[in-house]
Amino acid sequence: MKEIQVRTGRREEMVDITDRVMALVREAGWTEGYCVLFVPHTTAAITINENADPSVAQDILEGLRKLAPWNADYHHQEGNADAHIKASLMGQSVLVPVSERAIRLGTWQGIFLCEFDGPRTRKVWVQFFPATAD
Repeated sequence: MKEIQVRTGRREEMVDITDRVMALVREAGWTEGYCVLFVPHTTAAITINENADPSVAQDILEGLRKLAPWNADYHHQEGNADAHIKASLMGQSVLVPVSERAIRLGTWQGIFLCEFDGPRTRKVWVQFFPATAD
């Protein structure tokens, strides 16, 4: 397993880590199979979405703020209950195919670490599973 560290700069942001994942796959020499990316945090998440237009990430964050506003009447009193809800909605893992030593994403897709309680240094664990013979 490999690890990527991501330093976030705001309370909420989506950090495109696609290039870092691609570099890791190439450096590790992974050829054919699948790459699982997992975020071991309860107030951060990972997702795949459009990375060509930054307004998409902005729209996602604004939509999540409407679903789980920061200042709602939550039972969890640490001031980050909304971050836990947003992380649960987005999810802690994604599965990405690997072929010819490269991750395979759609034309407009990128991999994002989603920060909901920053700024912090976050971890993304990356595990490779080789393709099995038929």
